[in-house]
Amino acid sequence: MKILMIGAHQDDNEFCCGGLAHKYVKMGYEVRFLSMCNGGGGHHIMTYEETVARRAKESAAVAKLLGVTYDVWDVHDCNLVADLATRKRLIRYIREFAPDLIIAHRPNDYHADHRASGQLVMDASYLLTVPNECPDAPAMRQMPVIMYNEDRFKNPEFCPTVVLDMDDEIDTKLAIADLNVSQVYEWLPYTHGEEAPEGREERWAFLKGMEITADTTDEEVMAAKYGYAVRFAKTAARFRQQLIERYGEEKGSKIRYAEAFELCDYGQPLTEELKKALFPF
Repeated sequence: MKILMIGAHQDDNEFCCGGLAHKYVKMGYEVRFLSMCNGGGGHHIMTYEETVARRAKESAAVAKLLGVTYDVWDVHDCNLVADLATRKRLIRYIREFAPDLIIAHRPNDYHADHRASGQLVMDASYLLTVPNECPDAPAMRQMPVIMYNEDRFKNPEFCPTVVLDMDDEIDTKLAIADLNVSQVYEWLPYTHGEEAPEGREERWAFLKGMEITADTTDEEVMAAKYGYAVRFAKTAARFRQQLIERYGEEKGSKIRYAEAFELCDYGQPLTEELKKALFPF
């Protein structure tokens, strides 16, 4: 299987589906990250050019840690548009890789780049199979399965098709966050009016947000204010019933961390056979 994860920015794939990516790599699947923007807008002190260069190094470190291929386009942050030229570029890119599964943003999101990225994936979906569109890139015989990353927007509300146990990947997800220093410890705290700690142990505690054990209730998790790990504990708490349905009462009720994905109707239908092949965890 070949998996393509498409984000607007360089932290989108690793934060939303980095645990799933690592599971796939360990299974021998080929995983590729695409960031459609170059990351230059994501800092409050460094210049645009300095930010692009620094984020490129951080993304290379993430790629090495996860064992994925990581491509970054030259589109400036906050300038991604779902126009014809970018759609054709994406069609050619996807055809070249020919993935079985694409994971992308939903097209309703707070960030214009996220919305444009999701829209571009949807606009490209059927056209991947049309030979006379972008004829210089051989058309695919069938569309990939397309899934959306989880978000918390309400109109329409995210409705998961698959919710996956990430207890075995949470340390990897924290390590991914730790590599994105310019985002996790600098830019994102700045946007929230906060400051991240400096020490190694203090930063790890900052990422965890709170100690989550088998005795921590879903209500306590949902009430927690901050923490990178808490985000994925909230996913497990939010979709507890789906976890129980997938893993059984005994295991599903005890899962602490999860990633969730919603099927996009514009891709290939997710048959039971495909579901087992793409999500065999």
